[in-house]
Amino acid sequence: MALTPISTSLWNMEYSVHACPPAMAREVQSVFPDVNLSGMLIVPTCQQADYDLVRTGEKIDTEKDRLLERFMEWSQCVCGKLQAQGCWCDYIDPCSGLPMIQQGTNNVYPEVEGLSILLGFKTQNAGCCKIVLHPRWGSAVYPATLFAKAPLQLLLEAIKEAEAELQGTGLSQP
Repeated sequence: MALTPISTSLWNMEYSVHACPPAMAREVQSVFPDVNLSGMLIVPTCQQADYDLVRTGEKIDTEKDRLLERFMEWSQCVCGKLQAQGCWCDYIDPCSGLPMIQQGTNNVYPEVEGLSILLGFKTQNAGCCKIVLHPRWGSAVYPATLFAKAPLQLLLEAIKEAEAELQGTGLSQP
């Protein structure tokens, strides 16, 4: 269930906040086995890539690295602010699908399935894997997800504070 509409950060990363739906509970619980899912918030993010990320090559790898760095910096900052308030939070490494803070599980979070369930994005097969199709950007999209157990307002404040803090960095440039 969407708790906020899709918002756009200062560097054009889209995000929204959702309560963990029953259709995703098993997957989320397998990624975070020691966490009670009651009150779990899921924050899917999407960044528009300069290239179709289904392709391969040096330009594609460089683009993925740029978008990964941006997401990681944003997530670290948001999580740091939430943790300072005593809240549990984590984010998924888009390269591995594994949590970045809560180590110890080998269960992968399904980013494509998450965006399909949470935002209704279409998917398609690309070789042996499934890819997500953003409604405007197609497969030129870089999805990644943050999780938090925090009051919605506190999460939104942490995002706003993180974005203000990151505004002066090179990451804020589109």
